[in-house]
Amino acid sequence: MTATLVAHGLAGGYGHRTLFDSLDLTVAPGDVVGVVGANGAGKSTLLRLLAGVDTSQAGSVTLAPADAFVGWLPQEHERVTGETVVDYVGRRTGCAEATRAMESAAEALGEPAAGGIDPADVYSAALDRWLASGAADLDERLPVVLADLGLDFDGERAEQTLMTSLSGGQAARVGLAALLLSRFDVVLLDEPTNDLDLDGLERLEAFVRGLRGGVVLVSHDREFLSRCVTRVLELDLAQGSNRVYGGGYDAYLEERETLRRHAREKYDEFADKKADLVSRARTQREWSSQGVRNAMKKSPDNDKIKRKAASESSEKQAQKVRQMESRIARLEEVEEPRKEWQLVFTIGSAPRSSSVVSTLSAAVIRQGDFTLGPVSLQVNAGERIGITGPNGAGKSTLLRALLGHQAPAEGTASLGASVRVGEIDQARSQLAGPAALADAFEAVVPEMASGEVRTLLAKFGLKAEHVNRPVGELSPGERTRAGMAVLQAQGVNLLVLDEPTNHLDLPAIEQLEQALDSYDGTLLLVTHDRRMLATVRTDRHWRVDAGRVTEA
Repeated sequence: MTATLVAHGLAGGYGHRTLFDSLDLTVAPGDVVGVVGANGAGKSTLLRLLAGVDTSQAGSVTLAPADAFVGWLPQEHERVTGETVVDYVGRRTGCAEATRAMESAAEALGEPAAGGIDPADVYSAALDRWLASGAADLDERLPVVLADLGLDFDGERAEQTLMTSLSGGQAARVGLAALLLSRFDVVLLDEPTNDLDLDGLERLEAFVRGLRGGVVLVSHDREFLSRCVTRVLELDLAQGSNRVYGGGYDAYLEERETLRRHAREKYDEFADKKADLVSRARTQREWSSQGVRNAMKKSPDNDKIKRKAASESSEKQAQKVRQMESRIARLEEVEEPRKEWQLVFTIGSAPRSSSVVSTLSAAVIRQGDFTLGPVSLQVNAGERIGITGPNGAGKSTLLRALLGHQAPAEGTASLGASVRVGEIDQARSQLAGPAALADAFEAVVPEMASGEVRTLLAKFGLKAEHVNRPVGELSPGERTRAGMAVLQAQGVNLLVLDEPTNHLDLPAIEQLEQALDSYDGTLLLVTHDRRMLATVRTDRHWRVDAGRVTEA
């Protein structure tokens, strides 16, 4: 089925706060709309409204046909306890819900009609929905897709394996499998690229480009946006506006820059013209006042002609003042473009470490059933090393070994002298738990006073409503920004970043890249962000695959 989704005059927010309003958007078959904006601008809120999960403050969302199958796949940071791989895929594809609805309708077939609704019609609609969801052959398709993604799960094992037992890489691939197995008429995706490796990103791109139905997606992966989207919807929190840009992501960047430059030029022209008129009016008023004072004085020779001339001159000045004020009043007011809040980020530096920062010698590291190594590596002071590889290949395990967090089962590992480590790990575990953010931050950076901590966190967009909340209740993006604040507060000479762009918005990613450009210490960077890999300067590249490390 082909379907069209239309949002008209939509307003959304929470409580009494409106994040966006008067939003109009049409998503036709084949459209891929990328939604961009700073964290907190309402991107996830918009997807919830389009999915019908929440109620809008104003406006409407309609589907044509009305029974189109809309799939909303939100970000999922926590796995559901007790949920198996099969259960997870059934829930994410909508097949489980469609099956329950069909079974309920089938049970009601023998009952009398209620409210003029024929149970047979209800069952017929539920059956159509069940078939459209792909539930009829999901059991057959699931093992094939899982195997194609490198997950050796047959049907029975997928029914028994709990999602909570999977590694982060395996869970990400199961999430991708659920998306590939879905059969929605309109797809709403919230950060689908998070935790995917390069192979997963390429598969996701192929899936999105191959869809016949419409897609609305939120992503901070610039390369993914560039390759997939046909239009961009920008939610501009600073200006309180929203705008749809035609063309792809790169065209949006160019057009947005042009529009912002023109808006600033238009305001500057207006402000200069108004200031000039106000200045001239002030001068005319001063001249007019002086003319009146002079006219009131009697000339020594009581010359009526001179007094009349002076009076007429002052009246002419007053008329010029009125004309100038009229011109000012007729000026078309141009509102000054409001400046967006911008993260300004630097990485605190520490004195240089020893020339050898870390070494592994024939090291073998075991993590459950997984083995990394044997591996022999040396990290020298000042080196900038990019690390890539598939999910589950051992990249995070390698970092733990290099930093001394996990001792090798065989071989040796050593950390150099005077090494000051700054780390943002994939789980963002440095700041975690039930403690309030301000308290957790002070525990990590005890030399900072409470006032200084709050001031620094505010610079990272973490204000009063954040600093007193338990760290565990913060969003992943907020925890990442808090981790970046720690890096600015501490002096480091070994910076370790494991998927740092996950959950960061685009401005924050760009600020991080600029900070890395000026950082002169040792860098270990694990990322699947292709734009970051191309932008950040590195002088070595390690590839980790199936527990082996090779240097490109």
